[in-house]
Amino acid sequence: MPELSEWDSFYLIVGGAAGALIGLQFVVMTLIASRPRQPGMEVADAFATPTTIHFGAVLLIAALLRAPWTSVTPPAALCELVGLIGVIYSIIVTRRMRAQNTYQPVFEDWLFHSILPIFAYAFLAASMLLGLSNIRLALFGVGASSLLLLFIGIHNAWDTVTYNVFTNPAGGVPDSTQENREIDNSTDGEQ
Repeated sequence: MPELSEWDSFYLIVGGAAGALIGLQFVVMTLIASRPRQPGMEVADAFATPTTIHFGAVLLIAALLRAPWTSVTPPAALCELVGLIGVIYSIIVTRRMRAQNTYQPVFEDWLFHSILPIFAYAFLAASMLLGLSNIRLALFGVGASSLLLLFIGIHNAWDTVTYNVFTNPAGGVPDSTQENREIDNSTDGEQ
């Protein structure tokens, strides 16, 4: 199909990036796992797992649109399904964000973990409905949704890493300078 073949390079790049970022996410999570205290699974379900799901969705969309289809209907139906499942999953993530009590989300968290993913998946589903009547315009919608999900995933992965690197969770290893100050203060009181 000539409509899909024009997008080969785009999805080769976007799909490859999503696959590589999934691998990188696993490496980072493995490195972070050696930290003294880990947040509960409810935090991972609300913030870490969705990032990998978004990267996986982009990879799946790229694979679906690079397959040698003979008609536009199968990839349109499958991308529609990915969009609908993504909306449902993003609503579940929103509920998980509200339910967990380890971390208090700020507006940026709600934007990148709830609002934008719901929008991206809904836009993907809507684009595929349009695809049956205007395939060219629909493919631009799918491309925009894929890029948005990829950038959401990159933002969220970076947020996760910076939070875990620069935040000393309660019960973690205290900063040695702080420990030394506490020792100095206790000896000052004894003199």
